[in-house]
Amino acid sequence: MGQAADAPVAPELSAADQALVARYLSHVEVEKRLAERTVALYREDLAKLALAAATAGVGLTQVQHSHIRRWVAQMHSKGRSGRGIALILSGWRGLYKWLGREGLVSANPVQDVRAPKAPKPLPKAMGVDDATAFADFSDAGDDPWLDARDAAMVELLYGSGLRVGELVGLDARPSAESKGWIDLDACEAHVLGKGSKRRSVPIGSKALEALQLWLGVRGEVPAAALSSALFTGRRGTRLTAQAIWQRLQRRSQLAGLAMPVHPHMLRHSFASHVLQSSGDLRAVQELLGHANISTTQVYTRLDFQHLAKVYDAAHPRAKLSKK
Repeated sequence: MGQAADAPVAPELSAADQALVARYLSHVEVEKRLAERTVALYREDLAKLALAAATAGVGLTQVQHSHIRRWVAQMHSKGRSGRGIALILSGWRGLYKWLGREGLVSANPVQDVRAPKAPKPLPKAMGVDDATAFADFSDAGDDPWLDARDAAMVELLYGSGLRVGELVGLDARPSAESKGWIDLDACEAHVLGKGSKRRSVPIGSKALEALQLWLGVRGEVPAAALSSALFTGRRGTRLTAQAIWQRLQRRSQLAGLAMPVHPHMLRHSFASHVLQSSGDLRAVQELLGHANISTTQVYTRLDFQHLAKVYDAAHPRAKLSKK
């Protein structure tokens, strides 16, 4: 069956433009020694550029700033992400920089064009029920020593909003070299946060119980008993952030949660749940150790999402009636 008479016909690329693209790709592959995958991506992006130019009735060396801005707007309207557009512009910018050095263009039309800013994704926070269920979970099939250790880590991450790096830095016995330690009598954790700023955060009753249980069994492993680190493996070495990520993901799967849990998700959950209950943004800022209130304000958006879900589920006028 033949092509429909009214089907659009793709514009043909000029031999001159094809030659320019081929020369540039040879340049980045041979002289700049870019990876094969990178060259392939450049080839795809430059094909888009050459096609857009041909459609506009201009050659590659005749493309103007206004053309680039229009094509960026078209890509954005078709749903391409800001990050994807930025990568395409980077390839186009490199081509015109090379064309300028070759004396084929007088100005780079891509130079001051920027991709639309991608919306900053909201941090993922657990619901209160999921977070408390995860904190209460005990792995009966695991080594009791490991289960006690992991339970204490979860309680500190969720109950005190610690960063994983702050958790890793905690020592069982404070010393002059300690980055952080636990004061069980004062129910406080003293940590070294970003920018080498120290802060103290309260430890709740559940976290205190979990820590006392862990400290009670920690000495059963001689290597751990000799280590200064609060959280160690059986060989006595301080746990790494990666090891904690892996343990939490495993624990969340065993607990039957719908998504894997990572340390920062527990910190986000801590902040969101405290804000939902108190409405005190400044207090949450202090607890998290944020230098700027603007960093903490993202949790007001999470709080609004929670309220919107409650409204949708409970208010009789929230949804249109189905007929």
